[in-house]
Amino acid sequence: MGRRAAREEAVKLLYQLEIQKEDRDKQIEYTLNQGKFSENEKEYISDIVRGVFENVEYIDGTIEKYSKGWKLSRISKIDLSILRLSIYEMKFRNDIPYSVSINEAIELAKKYSTEESGAFINGILGRISSS
Repeated sequence: MGRRAAREEAVKLLYQLEIQKEDRDKQIEYTLNQGKFSENEKEYISDIVRGVFENVEYIDGTIEKYSKGWKLSRISKIDLSILRLSIYEMKFRNDIPYSVSINEAIELAKKYSTEESGAFINGILGRISSS
C-alpha cells in the first residue's frame, strides 16, 4: 500500500472521527482490521490518529494562529483533518520532512476538497514550517 495510501486512510479516519465522536478506539480498530494494511502501515495510521487526538489542543491552536482570521468552525472538516494530520507530522514526527507533509496535504486537499483548499492549506503549513 505505501505511506501515501496510509496517510490517505489516516485522513479519512480523522474525518470520520470528527463526525462520529463516539467509540474512537473501536472505530480505529475497525478501520485497521478492515483494510489490507501492513504492520508498519497500521502503526503509522494508529500513531497519526491517536497522536492528533492526544495533541488536538496544541494542533488546533496552531491552526488558528496561522490561519489568519479563520476560526476552526469555518474550516471544512476534511480540510481540518488534513491540517491536523500534517501539523502532527511536522511537529511530532521526526521521520517525515516538512516538505513531504506539505506536499501530501496539498494533494489530499485537491483529491478530497477543492482547488482553493490546496492553496489555503499550503499557506497555513508554509507559515508553520517557516516559524
